Amino acid sequence: MAQRQVQIPVTGMTCANCAANIERGLKKLDGVSGASVNFASERAGVAFDPAAIPLEAILEKIEKLGYGVATQKVDLPITGMTCANCAANIERTLNKKVEGVVSASVNFASERASVEFIPSQASLAEIAAAIEKAGFGVILPDAEGEAEVDAEQAARDAEIRDQTRKFIVGLIFALPLFVWSMARDFALIGMWSHAAWVNWIFFAMATPVQFYTGWDYYAGGYKSLRNRTANMDVLVAMGSSVAYFYSVAVLLFPAVGDHVYFETSAVIITLIKLGKMLEARTKGKTGGAIRKLMGLRPKTATLIVDGAEKTVPLTEVKKDDIVLVRPGERIPVDGVVISGGSTVDESMLTGEPIPVDKSEGDAVVGGTINGEGVLRFKATRVGRDTALAQIIRLVQEAQGSKAPIQALADRVAAVFVPAVILIAVIVFFIWWIATGAFVPAMIRLVAVLVIACPCALGLATPTAIMAGTGKGAEKGILFKNSTALETATHLSTIALDKTGTITEGRPEVVDRIWYPPRCESETELMRLAGAVESGSEHPLGRAILAEAKATVGDLPDATLFKAERGLGVTAEVLGRRIRVGKPRWFDADALEPSVKEEIAARQAEGKTVMVVMADDGPLGLISVSDVVKPDSKEAIEGLHRLGLKVVMITGDNERAAGAIAASVGIDEVVAEVRPEDKAEKVKALQKGGAKVGMVGDGINDAPALAQADVGFAIGTGADVAIETGDVILSSGSLAGIPRAIGLSRATMRTIRQNLFWAFFYNSLLIPVAAGALYPFEALPVFLRQLHPILAALAMAFSSISVVGNSLRLYRGR
Repeated sequence: MAQRQVQIPVTGMTCANCAANIERGLKKLDGVSGASVNFASERAGVAFDPAAIPLEAILEKIEKLGYGVATQKVDLPITGMTCANCAANIERTLNKKVEGVVSASVNFASERASVEFIPSQASLAEIAAAIEKAGFGVILPDAEGEAEVDAEQAARDAEIRDQTRKFIVGLIFALPLFVWSMARDFALIGMWSHAAWVNWIFFAMATPVQFYTGWDYYAGGYKSLRNRTANMDVLVAMGSSVAYFYSVAVLLFPAVGDHVYFETSAVIITLIKLGKMLEARTKGKTGGAIRKLMGLRPKTATLIVDGAEKTVPLTEVKKDDIVLVRPGERIPVDGVVISGGSTVDESMLTGEPIPVDKSEGDAVVGGTINGEGVLRFKATRVGRDTALAQIIRLVQEAQGSKAPIQALADRVAAVFVPAVILIAVIVFFIWWIATGAFVPAMIRLVAVLVIACPCALGLATPTAIMAGTGKGAEKGILFKNSTALETATHLSTIALDKTGTITEGRPEVVDRIWYPPRCESETELMRLAGAVESGSEHPLGRAILAEAKATVGDLPDATLFKAERGLGVTAEVLGRRIRVGKPRWFDADALEPSVKEEIAARQAEGKTVMVVMADDGPLGLISVSDVVKPDSKEAIEGLHRLGLKVVMITGDNERAAGAIAASVGIDEVVAEVRPEDKAEKVKALQKGGAKVGMVGDGINDAPALAQADVGFAIGTGADVAIETGDVILSSGSLAGIPRAIGLSRATMRTIRQNLFWAFFYNSLLIPVAAGALYPFEALPVFLRQLHPILAALAMAFSSISVVGNSLRLYRGR
């Protein structure tokens, strides 16, 4: 294959050495013939052989070297797919034929293509053209992105209407044809029905079914074969065509045979069209969560412009606009309340049914419902930046991703149709040779072709993933991808951060003690400690600062501020060097025995003790305490019921951590861990054989969340764009963890049931259609000689059963 040149925009380079580093790394890759990285333009020009190395591997190498690649991701609705092989065909087309596409994943169940591409190398128009050339339709979002939902839904509805129309036409012709044909075969009507003209009427009734109702199967089969693959359409087109064209041959050349099978071909196509129509309707329900989320967006918003109210379309709301929300209305965009007071139903965001009080200064989220009061707020995030838009995007990405368990089904689906065609041909010749009769052998051939169902295999995993992630979104649980959903089922240990996870994360000063003559009063202690902490961003430091301002008022200036991560802070205040930090930061000899005893006594009560130290000795102790969240104990009990071990990893001292742990039922405490060392503690648990889920705030705990097998990031309301973490709990509640793990287990259980059914169905019924039960005379005739019409009926409802089983996840608790 010819060499390809690609220009890759690179981020994160800080000097020419960075560019040289990337160049060296890329040139080591097999298949890369040249690489030139320009630090000034921040681009990497790479010449490579696509047959030897995919573009995705080149980008992975750049990221592995520690740099980023500026790619764009887009989620495109696809129309015209009829089975999992269609999805695989589009994936191959985009990955191999569109220059600049990094990766493409097509989900047959949700009918969406998730495409990552380099904007400077590929455009949406080029991607759409490639999909259409492969024989499918694609719906591109408009510039605003708002019409995408309506356009997609309209296309889906049009497709269902088309399927319904074709089914009705098929039913109008196939039902009387079937009844008339069976009445003739069972001698229920006179000999006139055996006249030659009756067969011509049968031909006239079967032909519209074959070439109007069944046209999709011919068109789909042609597209599939043109792309050197074979899908379900090929099987249906072949099976029905054998029966139809054999009957045409009997009609034109009576010497060929004495019986036509027009009713067989017509009923096969009509039944399978019924199955596809019901499947399309049922499959649409698995994506109901996204439509429900999209339906939360109001169409209009009321703005306050020059003191007057003005109703505008939602797309016209801009950042910093003043928005008015009346009782019972949906809040249109994210913002901060500037006047008024009310309660807001945030259940769509958090899964919690209790309304939240809102007043001046509080954040509100688009899509939530205002209660009994009137609110005025300033818009802070609009359009695609709102929390609701981010939630929708996260759910779409999770639903479009493939779980590892799907790999087996994908491998089987890739060879399934050719294998079935081969089996059908072998069965035909075996029966023809064994019986010497062409027609019974042909009936077996048609039955095998028609009964095989690759759709059930293709739908088994993605429909369950869609239902599981959709159910999670309703409960404030956002899975970033289906791999996280699958991995969560295998967890054995849950590691929790303390502050903000088990506790509220809002520590308060609960007591203080000072030591004369170095410190003469509580006021002096808080003035010095507050001044030092004025430069700190740590929650404990902010608690001390807030208490100092409340106690003392104005604070003196602090200079030469320095923070020791995980230990404390130092600054110069009023000419004295003051340190405020954890007891272990200080030399043991610097603390008198009486001071150590007081520290130990407070730590035993679950308090965090901060020592205020001057050069000449300790000035005093400030005890800070954080309140345990009301649902933490219940959540940890829920984790225990799921058979999980719960470990707390905290920077707090052992006594204080132990007191908190005992109050909520933690199994193991790992205390006095610096933030940067939490990832190492997670790694140590993994080395002990545990599958670890780490729960943290997604910012301070980012390395530990990344190290864990599954990272659970606890958001707070609108904060759903957390980069680290595989699962985001938008409710901010620890109760979401047992819910998330329970949901992942239920989803994987459903996937295993679906896969078992799909494999069991095909493994059992293909041999039955082939005549494996023919020697057993005690069995009913319809099983020993399975008619193609029964085969079509079984095939039509096999995929519906899989989708229906997945939908049960929505009804689960």
